Order: sequence, then C-alpha cells, then structure tokens
Amino acid sequence: MTLIEKFTQIDIMIGPNHRTKVTEGEAGTMEYIAEDFAIAFAEWIRVCKLKQRPYDFENVRELLKIYKEEKEL
Repeated sequence: MTLIEKFTQIDIMIGPNHRTKVTEGEAGTMEYIAEDFAIAFAEWIRVCKLKQRPYDFENVRELLKIYKEEKEL
C-alpha cells in the first residue's frame, strides 16, 4: 500500500457528528511533508555517523526521538 493510499484512509472529524476522508490532493500534500521529513532525518543520521556521534544506530526509534529534540520538532 502506498503512502497516499494510507493517508486517504484516514477519517477526519469535521464536527461532533461528521467525519470525512482525506482527499487525494490532501494526501499528496501529506506525502510531500512525510517524504521531506524522512529525507531530513536520513541526512541527519548520515551526518551523525560521519561525525561518529555516540548514538545507538540500531535503535531507530531512539534516533528519531533525539532528532526531534535537536530540531525542536
């Protein structure tokens, strides 16, 4: 399943009793944001390895947490 397909399955609450699905256009925007984030994270990991930072590069979740803290995300 593609990222756009996953996004279009998301229900959004518009009001207390109304839900709608993400449109393909909105999903495309969300995909762009997700890809941009993934690329920035991958570049950060590459730089960390080049600088030989003492991180556990096997623990991706911990790396993501550190990345988000460093970038204040």
